[in-house]
Amino acid sequence: MKKFVIAALCGTVAGALLTTQYAGPLVAQEAARPSSVYEQLDLFGSIFERIRADYVEEVDSQKLIEAAINGMLTSLDPHSSYLPPDDYADMRVQTRGSFGGLGIEVTQEEGFVKVVSPMDGTPADAAGIQAGDFITHVDGESVLGLTLDQAVDKMRGPVGSEIIITVVRDGRPEPFDVSIIRDTIKLTAVKGRTEGKAVVLRISTFNDQTFANLEESIAAAIAELGGIDNVSGFVIDLRNNPGGLLTQAIKVSDAFLDAGEIVSTRGRDPSQSERFNAQPGDLAQGKPVVVLINGGSASASEIVTGALQDHHRAIVVGTKSFGKGSVQTVMPIRGDGAMRLTTSRYYTPSGRSIQSLGIAPDIVVQQPPRAPVTAEEPASATTANRNEAALRGAITNDSMTEDEKAQFLAEQQRAEDAAKLRVDDYQLAYAIDILTGMSKLAAVK
Repeated sequence: MKKFVIAALCGTVAGALLTTQYAGPLVAQEAARPSSVYEQLDLFGSIFERIRADYVEEVDSQKLIEAAINGMLTSLDPHSSYLPPDDYADMRVQTRGSFGGLGIEVTQEEGFVKVVSPMDGTPADAAGIQAGDFITHVDGESVLGLTLDQAVDKMRGPVGSEIIITVVRDGRPEPFDVSIIRDTIKLTAVKGRTEGKAVVLRISTFNDQTFANLEESIAAAIAELGGIDNVSGFVIDLRNNPGGLLTQAIKVSDAFLDAGEIVSTRGRDPSQSERFNAQPGDLAQGKPVVVLINGGSASASEIVTGALQDHHRAIVVGTKSFGKGSVQTVMPIRGDGAMRLTTSRYYTPSGRSIQSLGIAPDIVVQQPPRAPVTAEEPASATTANRNEAALRGAITNDSMTEDEKAQFLAEQQRAEDAAKLRVDDYQLAYAIDILTGMSKLAAVK
């Protein structure tokens, strides 16, 4: 039998990412139990038989036992649960980054389903689902009173089928319905691009492709800018990243660290504690790093953020993260199912647990709500390009060479692009402004 460690899994998924890590043979040593435990088990058996014999309708014994197991696990914490054979098979497939569903990571709070984060480019993302939304109904049926797995089952369905979820959102006075068409979710773990001289690395999940994607994205961006000397710094965008593989979180952290602890895990048994350290080598080659987080950044995202923050390797910008500091182990059981059990907490290099607290950014920057799109009249000919250079007969600037003028115009264009980015994504623009300032200070030195 083997066990799988879910490091950085936040809640349960509705067509989202469940991730695991092989962690070697499971050695179970059962100590002698007091007789009272056997008495309680005998009580369970008696109730089970009474239900089978006397319940008003015939019951499925297998479903009854699975419900009892799941009830026992879910009573422990929001992340422990039973995985029936189909769900367990889905979980093992999902680490490859392609699966069917809505594309949202969810947990449970006050009896309702709470969205941890929508995933980039998924049906839920396209439909405008946001981190922090509460799902109260699925196709008109209330999820109140259901377990998280039962609620998620209601949201699953064939690719191409429609689902209508009722959403309660902070700031909206009334619940509202959202129609989503289920689709195959194909995740690209890392998408890299350049904004001016900054390299932006959008990490949407931690699956088995994340570190490889990261290396490729960094190399391509540096080449696009003409070498590392032309790079002002790196933005690691972890907003709405629900987590994933512990191994990948460690590798991503290590990519920007030369030495020191990345994360440690501690369970009830001190002998099972683990510590993971960085190896020499920094893919950013010492350039400044800014990490972007928000309330949808959970678990593996928080491991990376905490490691870079504690080592003063990055400035953390955005809003407080989700606050999931526990690790789950998935243990296969008879019947091709598995149980997901919380087995340890993880700690950042400074020894802090972020469980239920989250990571506080170094600089708190809220993302302004998007303004409604309105039709704007184009600027008139009398106001467009209103400057000295546009005046007829204006004399030329004799203090610059043609190359200097071209450089000036290029810098002016970058400033205008930055202004546009502030409208599209204020938090990202803020992060890039920090890198620009740090780069200019470094040049002065």
